[in-house]
Amino acid sequence: MYRVCKRLEISGAHRLELPYPSKCSNLHGHNWLVTIFCKSKTLDKDGMVIDFTHIKKIIMEKLDHAYINDVVDFNPTAENMAKWICDQVPFCHKVVIQESEGNLAQYDKDEEY
Repeated sequence: MYRVCKRLEISGAHRLELPYPSKCSNLHGHNWLVTIFCKSKTLDKDGMVIDFTHIKKIIMEKLDHAYINDVVDFNPTAENMAKWICDQVPFCHKVVIQESEGNLAQYDKDEEY
């Protein structure tokens, strides 16, 4: 199995829809650190799982310096964003998002609960 990992920093703003009082319901921003894990049993004709530049382009063009609520049609929690990012990138099986110091969310497509 071949594995690659791409780490990105995404600056973006969002607000969460929550059924309880929270500062996160207000418009605010983060510099998310996003780690994208891809894997494949085979390599493409160029000898890659996926080009790192393609991963960056797919995600940065949609999310960097964006109002995330305008990009996605769901509550943009770190957990939801991790899954959404995983679904955008070919061969992606896991995404870890560090929203702020000490706050991380992970989505792993291969894990069974």
